Amino acid sequence: MKTLLIIDVQNDFMPGGSLPVSKGDSIVPVINKIQDKFDLVLATQDWHPIDHVSFATNHEGKSNFDVIELYGKAQTLWPNHCVQGTEGAAFHPDLNTEKIEAIFRKGTDKTIDSYSAFYDNGHLKSTGLTGYLKEKGTTELFLCGLAADICVYFSIIDAFNEGFDCSFIEDASKALDNEHLKQLKTEMIAKGIKIVNSESI
Repeated sequence: MKTLLIIDVQNDFMPGGSLPVSKGDSIVPVINKIQDKFDLVLATQDWHPIDHVSFATNHEGKSNFDVIELYGKAQTLWPNHCVQGTEGAAFHPDLNTEKIEAIFRKGTDKTIDSYSAFYDNGHLKSTGLTGYLKEKGTTELFLCGLAADICVYFSIIDAFNEGFDCSFIEDASKALDNEHLKQLKTEMIAKGIKIVNSESI
């Protein structure tokens, strides 16, 4: 069973959004084109309450992209993004959502950030995605979306640690920091995670 997991293809991560990924909108046609190659298509949405701890506006005297310590871990403070029920939290309007069987929302707990589709950043609470994938009989998991160096990366690492055969679809993803992504790709390859192109699936 081949499963596609589309990470956070939402308006706030697009050019013109509150936390834009450069050329983030360019991956939408690629994702639309590959969906037919999979037995199961799933998606995630960042889905934050307005008082979320990761928003710089909720920390007096702090600015966007400052780093603070939270529960003993470094926490980047982000611009307000993907606030529950807003247009910014909606999927890109051109994304084909008809084949998406289930949507997993993350970052809903205001007290902790959640980059991964599987767990919050403290690995305190599961989204239930592992169980869902296993129940559906997923053997191969392909991941793509935004941002490649943050939410896609952390989702891939958690998926790998949960025992899934993982592939990162490079041309169906875009990073906030391309140099950082190069390092992360080296790390993924060393673990046995495959880096693939949409044409080779």
